[in-house]
Amino acid sequence: MTRYFKSLLIFCSFFWIISCKSQSAISVTEDKKGLTISDTTFVNLKDYSQNFVYDMKYATSDNFLKAKVYDCAECFLRLKTVNALIKANTKFMKKGYKIKIFDCYRPLDIQKKMWEIVSNPQYVANPAKGSIHNRGGAVDITLVDNNGKELDMGTSFDYFGIESSHNYLKVSQEIQLNRELLKKIMIQKGFNSFDSEWWHYNLKSALKDPVSNAKWDCN
Repeated sequence: MTRYFKSLLIFCSFFWIISCKSQSAISVTEDKKGLTISDTTFVNLKDYSQNFVYDMKYATSDNFLKAKVYDCAECFLRLKTVNALIKANTKFMKKGYKIKIFDCYRPLDIQKKMWEIVSNPQYVANPAKGSIHNRGGAVDITLVDNNGKELDMGTSFDYFGIESSHNYLKVSQEIQLNRELLKKIMIQKGFNSFDSEWWHYNLKSALKDPVSNAKWDCN
């Protein structure tokens, strides 16, 4: 083999290795501890952004269950959901708002408790099939202004009535515009809205992820 072809072979081999590494980096990354994770790994939103406001309702008794069902107020989601949510929040921040979070990933056991109280699939997903909350691909949110005041969305979070629907138009123009703003940007960043709940958004690419009952540690 000539020196030219040996050099060419070495160069091509080197290029192939670099190319493969570059492509693998598209689907995996490393967390702060250096552990390799994929876009479906559950992560804590607070580890990726400090620009969200939190009111984790199920870590308190201020919810329709009237009971604290999460041990601590943490927002866990799959990494791809976190990335999409950060992009949406960045867009809102440019307009003078921030996302306020009510709920994120929900273990299947909690879904079962909710179903026992409200067995209506229009408002609570049947745990036999699982909610996208149980898949780490859903968030319950609203918007706050620069003073931390919630925008008027017409009803409180988890209000089970027709007034919470995106299709309910017997509200003020201000409420309509607030809901439309939230919906427009969330859809732009890869989420679907839920007709009966103005606060609920699903990441499109997470719909087929597996249901989970994993619990997170409280520090």
